[in-house]
Amino acid sequence: MKRYLVKPGSKVNLSKVPTKDDSMFPDESKETHLVKLDELRQSMQDHQHKFMAAASHKFLVIIQAMDTGGKDGTVRHVFAKIDPAGIRVVPFKKPSEEELAHDYLWRVHKEAPANGEMVVFNRSHYEDIVAVQVKNLAPERVWKKRYDHINNFEKMLADEGTKIVKIFLHISKDEQAERLRKRLENPEKRWKFNLDDLEDRQRWDEFQKAYEVLIEKTSTDHAPWHIIPADRKWYRNMVVSKLISDELEELEVELPKLSFDPSQIVIED
Repeated sequence: MKRYLVKPGSKVNLSKVPTKDDSMFPDESKETHLVKLDELRQSMQDHQHKFMAAASHKFLVIIQAMDTGGKDGTVRHVFAKIDPAGIRVVPFKKPSEEELAHDYLWRVHKEAPANGEMVVFNRSHYEDIVAVQVKNLAPERVWKKRYDHINNFEKMLADEGTKIVKIFLHISKDEQAERLRKRLENPEKRWKFNLDDLEDRQRWDEFQKAYEVLIEKTSTDHAPWHIIPADRKWYRNMVVSKLISDELEELEVELPKLSFDPSQIVIED
């Protein structure tokens, strides 16, 4: 996974980062990659059950992308086998009046995972930098401070036992156009089409630059970013599944010690 890891302190130029790749899973047919994806999801489930039982760590996945970048599809496909008792998906939409009355991290902090819990942020506190900046929702003196705020916030979560996995799903402008067209053409997907997406598309370069700076400033040792090529949905799903499985395995959690000797237990017929 190191090929997709953004090392702290490194520069990011998204125009030079591939949006289409198959290097980790070459020569995969549709049938073979579905089998491999199922194996990866099973591995995630096995690690998650141990993680839940130990209840000694917290696990936070943050997913960001341009519009149509595949956030919903990634959540739906990658976490399909995760035990629902141990996962929450939090979609951060436009803030409510109550949320706007607090600091911007208030609504985020209360959704952070508890011990033994996995939480997936579909969009996140990073919208309070990128969207606010590009759409000019607040002056620069406001949003520019948020890089440090967020780094400190995530450092606190990490110090308190939270594993943070940050994923940027990287798609091309051409792929975005194709996905928007398909939404319009398919009556069952038209509900997902938002006129605001067209307006944001006109600011593609501004969003890309904002994400480059954001990733540079917030890819840290305790919460690094991974830039995942996402034009090919099947490949995106497999790489993200591999990443989550690896990160869960690296936690090296231990199952709870038994308070009894199982060899002494007799279950009557």
